[in-house]
Amino acid sequence: MNSFGKIFRLTSFGESHGVAIGGVIDGCPAGLKIDIKLIQADLDRRKPGQSHITTSRQESDCVEILSGIFNGVTTGTPIGFMIKNKDQHSGDYSNLKDLYRPSHADFTYDQKYGVRDYRGGGRSSARETIARVVAGSVAKQMLAGLGIKIQAFVSRVGEIELEKSYRDLDLDSTESNIVRCPDSETAGRMIQRIEEAGRNHDTVGGVITGVVSGVPAGWGEPVFNKLHADLGFAMLGINAVKGFEYGSGFEGTKLSGSQHNDIFIPTGEGIKTLTNHSGGVQGGISNGEDIYWKVAFKPIATLLKEQNTVDVHGNEAVVNVQGRHDPCVLPRAVPIVEAMAALVLADHCLLSRVSKL
Repeated sequence: MNSFGKIFRLTSFGESHGVAIGGVIDGCPAGLKIDIKLIQADLDRRKPGQSHITTSRQESDCVEILSGIFNGVTTGTPIGFMIKNKDQHSGDYSNLKDLYRPSHADFTYDQKYGVRDYRGGGRSSARETIARVVAGSVAKQMLAGLGIKIQAFVSRVGEIELEKSYRDLDLDSTESNIVRCPDSETAGRMIQRIEEAGRNHDTVGGVITGVVSGVPAGWGEPVFNKLHADLGFAMLGINAVKGFEYGSGFEGTKLSGSQHNDIFIPTGEGIKTLTNHSGGVQGGISNGEDIYWKVAFKPIATLLKEQNTVDVHGNEAVVNVQGRHDPCVLPRAVPIVEAMAALVLADHCLLSRVSKL
């Protein structure tokens, strides 16, 4: 279960405190121009140490392409890549060898495998998402050639919520602040909330909203692998994610059917819908409208304060986590949400071509 996708497929490898994180992208079409600088830019958005509201771990996260790209163009063969780990403080985790951290994967890993890498969570660490960002950046460049744009932003931190619709925001301004919220006033309050959590050696969760424009009608499957279902599967596979909704989501349950239905209208650009409660997907297949969704992230489980727990023998114990950790995962998770959406859409792009052969 280390691979994602059917045609455009990523297999990732590596652990948080191992030599490197990496992956293999299979099924990427030949002849695509790939800008390594754009891949690195996405990695820089995800990397630690980028601001005072993120972990202070310092990693350059420089991607090394091992195969599959020649003279800046994909060859159609597997694209191998890796990112070396350089700033590991494995000693910070030595006291956790025989302890289970609350709400982490420590206990469940032991139950499944009978062995675990306690240094930073090993394979369960969010550092594995580096591989997803690299593959997602390749997918984004493929989709950009088709006029498809994927953007995500932080829309809530704790109780502080961005009330505006994405349609009323300049999403290109998302990178203008360290919390990645495209509204400066709300961003300021979000930053203060994250700073407060950090001062209290605590953490805070929130919501990331994603938007895709330019997807043509006809992508997705009518039964299994519905487009929205695959997006949900992708988002729920991101560390710390606790919920996913698309289109009108849970708020749509408050409307009557006559209010919720998206009425078709003729336009000079073809058939459109008057509203978009469906979130760009109907019957599991894209309808040509914007695809939008929300992803809920829990407060991350690593707290820099004492917590009660048990050890591997079931004895009561106290865990005191050391090291460098994020008080809020959301700012660094924005490029991960975009990457997973890109992987899903690249896969469905290729699947849609196969269905019409």
